[in-house]
Amino acid sequence: MSYYLAKTEPGTYSIEDLEREGRTVWDGVTNPLAVRAIREMRPDDRVLIYHSGGVSAIVGLAAVRSAPRDDPRNPKSAVIDLEFLAVLDPPTTLAEVKQSKLFSDWALVRQGRLSTMPVPQAFVEWLRKRYPGTKI
Repeated sequence: MSYYLAKTEPGTYSIEDLEREGRTVWDGVTNPLAVRAIREMRPDDRVLIYHSGGVSAIVGLAAVRSAPRDDPRNPKSAVIDLEFLAVLDPPTTLAEVKQSKLFSDWALVRQGRLSTMPVPQAFVEWLRKRYPGTKI
């Protein structure tokens, strides 16, 4: 199983929206590196949901429920089906990730504008310690 992080503006689509709907098509990604990450996703992979727009925190967890496919509205993009798994409470803030000084080479820290990215296994292990008993 692989892990990814997907950013969203909470005013556009939030973890609460995903929780309420249960499942969604994750779309709207246009950056070539982010699209590549979506194209690498496979069913049952996990996706950390990150709220940007001033929140700057990992707020939830979803599971990939489809193979990636071309975005019907943008052939240069790709979409994936995600299913809600959990709200992470309290959220893990970007400030906490940076303060740990363990992940300075990760794209979340280095490339703040990248919307979708792989998550290093070391970060997954670090997060599991923060949220014992979750599906991470």
